[in-house]
Amino acid sequence: MTRQTAISLFVIAAAVAIAPLCSEVLRRWRVPSVLFELVLGILIGPEVLHWATTDVFVDGLDVLGLCFLFFMAGYEIDFSRLGTDPVTRGAIGWLASLVLGLGVGLVLLLTNFAISSLLVGLALTTTAIGTLLPMLRDRGMLDTHFGRFLVSAGTAGEFGPVVAVTVLLGAASPATETVLLVAFVLLAVGVAVVAARPQPPRVVETMQRHLGTSTQLPVRIVLLLITGLVLVASSLSLEILLGAFAAGLIVRIGFTAEQAEAMQPRLESIGFGFLIPVFFVVSGMQFHIRDLVDSPSILERVPIFLGLFLVVRGLPALAVYVRALPWRQRSALAVLQSTALPMLVVITQIGLETHHMLAVNATALVGAGMISVLLFPLVGFALAGRDAEAVPPTADERDDVDPAIDLL
Repeated sequence: MTRQTAISLFVIAAAVAIAPLCSEVLRRWRVPSVLFELVLGILIGPEVLHWATTDVFVDGLDVLGLCFLFFMAGYEIDFSRLGTDPVTRGAIGWLASLVLGLGVGLVLLLTNFAISSLLVGLALTTTAIGTLLPMLRDRGMLDTHFGRFLVSAGTAGEFGPVVAVTVLLGAASPATETVLLVAFVLLAVGVAVVAARPQPPRVVETMQRHLGTSTQLPVRIVLLLITGLVLVASSLSLEILLGAFAAGLIVRIGFTAEQAEAMQPRLESIGFGFLIPVFFVVSGMQFHIRDLVDSPSILERVPIFLGLFLVVRGLPALAVYVRALPWRQRSALAVLQSTALPMLVVITQIGLETHHMLAVNATALVGAGMISVLLFPLVGFALAGRDAEAVPPTADERDDVDPAIDLL
């Protein structure tokens, strides 16, 4: 390890430690720690103070952090708790966003605002559920009626774009990518079926015993599964985030309630205590803040994209959840599911690498995503109010409602 790498790691670690302290100082306004991670990353990065730089080692940690963010997003999803109605409405809402996004992208293409309707359209359909989940948990809203609808909508808004990027922006043809995706899904389902089978008493005893020792065997197996599925996805020329997300779903299925409770703090320590904040700090370091400040055209596009997040991702919620949530909570969900960032970073990087996205749009999209992480949770949770924190009618009570009927 070079001296510069060691210095960069120290400064990044300092930013990771300082961010929650800044959030604590402003706890009255519940400003998320991730915002300070991004801002501190910009400050210590090469375009401001130049205290830290990226290299192969730091970039590796950055990718690991992004993968763990998607793993934790998948791990937090318990379909047995969500219920059929929230999942169905979430899927319908994202499909509506996809249609709107592609339509908006086409308009931007025809007006020379963009050079690819697909990339910009997909970027507008994303939801940063991995960023919202800790906020939901901190507010005790994960198991509420409102929380289940938001988790389902956010899952569709993160998983849908990953699949679309894999199929439509892959190196091979869409037909080939679809075949590879189906092969990966079948493999993941097979692993999930094996994981869901009752565990032999000897296996359960071994796992429990090693969980309390320095070997931490269950944690090592989880990390093996993550890296294994990421490797499979990469080998099939699929988006690696798909592998990380699938690993989270499989681990959640495979764990018993007792195992999930025991593993939760350990996985959160690795993810939210280390890798995930490193990803957000490094994302801030890589953000072209000088371009944003020095270029009026980029600065003008940021509020435009911020508004388009609300139109494309938020507007469908007002119709999809018309009978499921009262107006205020429906508005809150619309704002919250418009929060975007991690997938924006991925899509804009792909756009720049393939020369299918203007640099000004890439910078403006990420800038708008950063503002959405600050602004939309503050507005959304304020709109939701205390009523959304109450534990509600159960998911089963809503399962018999057909969302298609609600839209008529």
